Amino acid sequence: MIYVLFFLIFELFLSLEVGSQIGFLWSVIWILGSFMLGMGLIKNAHTTIQGNMKSLKEGKLNMKSFHDSATSYFLGAILLIVPGVFSDILGLIALLYTFYLQLGGTISSSKYKTNINYRNKHTNTQGDDDVIDVEIIESSSRNNINN
Repeated sequence: MIYVLFFLIFELFLSLEVGSQIGFLWSVIWILGSFMLGMGLIKNAHTTIQGNMKSLKEGKLNMKSFHDSATSYFLGAILLIVPGVFSDILGLIALLYTFYLQLGGTISSSKYKTNINYRNKHTNTQGDDDVIDVEIIESSSRNNINN
């Protein structure tokens, strides 16, 4: 409970300081803009989650990254809806973390696939792909028939 009180007091203090620096009109524009951005993110959350599910299905995201990405996305959107400078900063940090998880999952998975393909294409095999390795085993029963 004390943390919530500390958060609210710090939010009020920071919002009043920023509001006194940028003016009342710009403060109202900031609050309305962050509110509309947060509502837009919530409204389009289904497409983001659907894209993450597709990445999960393709193996580009693991389950933990999918969960963390969805949680930070919703937390960031809700924090943008809450009026205040500190909550907007925390919301943007949460959204940056979401994008980091989405790009990090995609890059790490694709990087390994690309390195394997790169190694297969650029190593000096000199005809190893055309060679069929065969081992000939002579059976003793066949040698006894011929003798």
